[in-house]
Amino acid sequence: MQAVDGTIATLLPLLSADDTLIDGGNEWWEQTEARAAKLAPHGVHYLGLGVSGGETGARHGPSLMPGGPRAAFDRVEPILSKIAAQVGGAPCVTYLGPGGAGNYVKMVHNGIEYGDMQLIAEAYDVLRTVCGMTNREIAAVFESWNQDGEELQSYLVEITARVLRVADKQGSSGDLLDVVLDKTGMKGTGTWTVRDAALEGVPVPTIAAALTARQLAAMHAERQTAAKLYGSIIAHGSTGKSVTLNDEEKYGVVEAVKQALYASKIASYAQGMALLRTKSSLRGWELPLAEIARIWTGGCIIRAAFLATMQRVYAK
Repeated sequence: MQAVDGTIATLLPLLSADDTLIDGGNEWWEQTEARAAKLAPHGVHYLGLGVSGGETGARHGPSLMPGGPRAAFDRVEPILSKIAAQVGGAPCVTYLGPGGAGNYVKMVHNGIEYGDMQLIAEAYDVLRTVCGMTNREIAAVFESWNQDGEELQSYLVEITARVLRVADKQGSSGDLLDVVLDKTGMKGTGTWTVRDAALEGVPVPTIAAALTARQLAAMHAERQTAAKLYGSIIAHGSTGKSVTLNDEEKYGVVEAVKQALYASKIASYAQGMALLRTKSSLRGWELPLAEIARIWTGGCIIRAAFLATMQRVYAK
């Protein structure tokens, strides 16, 4: 926060009335509105620009989520449209609303991403621990899911299959996934999403559970101690005995996991959209939910084929 405020203070003497300042740092939406209010007396327009896409987005176009003065957006829209990912000949950018609307949409996007990633991780865990499948076998399953119609075709399912095939080239002859530290951190957007959903009375159980899982993942030392004490019970149940499935039983589990993952992914996206709808009503933002689903179909981390269906649903 201090870095952004310091940069604004440095730039302000160089700006003139009717200039536009764009913050593409995925800031907390209330901070964006506070900065816009401070710049308004100087005649400077402030746009909070949510950006999603990672390194692929940087190279091939991200999904852009702008919020702020409409006149300022209209001025820079031709540039943003060329920068953004293109799907079906349309840029993955649209005007979302005044103030911090753009950053709020990006925040919820990240909350959905938390849920989506946790669901994929749990699907992997079931296939690995219950079915006894190898990383390469699970990679083939995820790859088939990603190619099998609209249900699970998505960027996160695609890269999961790719990650599962990466070999450890520095210390063992096994897979990289099996040697990396099982510990993760976070930048805070998932926490913001869950906190704001709680304040507004919107249930987001899938996203909230994913946030809790990340917090648990950060507690590496505690989990290692628990694994030594209770590892056998966790892995095999109270009897301490493992279960071996035949091929037919494995197939049944794989199909059940596929359908559970699809239903759960829809839930994560729907929870995020419900939060956007509620916040839009409370703030008078008039968020275009159908357009939000559209600009998420390309460039961003949560892009998925079924977003096209969500776009049609919210357009009604």
